[in-house]
Amino acid sequence: MRRGQAWAWVVFGLGALYFLLPLIATFIFSLSIRKSGYTFDAYANVLADPRFQSTLGYSLFIGLCTIVVGILIVVPAAYYVRLRAPKLRPIIEFITLLPLIIPAIVLVFGYIRLYNSSSLLPLTSSFVGTGILLTFAYVALGLPYMYRAVDTGLRTIDVQTLTEAANILGANQMTILARVIFPNIIVAVLSGAFLTLAIVIGEFTIASLLNQPAFGVYMQNVGANRAFEPAALAVISFIITWGAMGMIQLLSRFAPKTARKD
Repeated sequence: MRRGQAWAWVVFGLGALYFLLPLIATFIFSLSIRKSGYTFDAYANVLADPRFQSTLGYSLFIGLCTIVVGILIVVPAAYYVRLRAPKLRPIIEFITLLPLIIPAIVLVFGYIRLYNSSSLLPLTSSFVGTGILLTFAYVALGLPYMYRAVDTGLRTIDVQTLTEAANILGANQMTILARVIFPNIIVAVLSGAFLTLAIVIGEFTIASLLNQPAFGVYMQNVGANRAFEPAALAVISFIITWGAMGMIQLLSRFAPKTARKD
């Protein structure tokens, strides 16, 4: 047993080094903008850049819109499938996995073909319309994570009993979703929301081809023209992503500990 535990710690240490050493090297390189010693000038340059502030703000706004739209689509769908149509679960799960199978570049070219200026719904002809199209593209990208998070949350509660009790008290379906089901799965929903936000912050392909001022596009442009600032941006993006993952771990402590059996 002790020997097995020792090997487990060795494997864990090697895995940690595999992931941490490149990040540490990137961080050290980002501090080497001056020959005289280490300095945070690269971070100061990035944080003072108006494009950094505008692109990060834009991506955060699109991310929040994506989360809201994703919740409005996924929560009612997952609730209905679990309550009324459990046989559709394999089909729904397959559909939600499609964004992981279809490359993002194929997805965005399909959007451009469908919603260009000569189509019946020319979303790409205006900045607002393109932003709406980008939001729905990100909803599709985040669908596998949001749906599974919500479905996991629904498994931890007795959906049938809660729905029947609310119906007896005279609640309609919207009231049941908003005031009974949603508060009981809020931790799972927030977990899916943070995963979606992490995806939106670093996404490049769709935002670039739709010509939107997103944070991922800004990181690529900076990487093409500078040396030390891209390393600082990489560290900042890691901090944002790890912050989202940390929030998921923190929120998971408040999740229900008992799960229903199917």
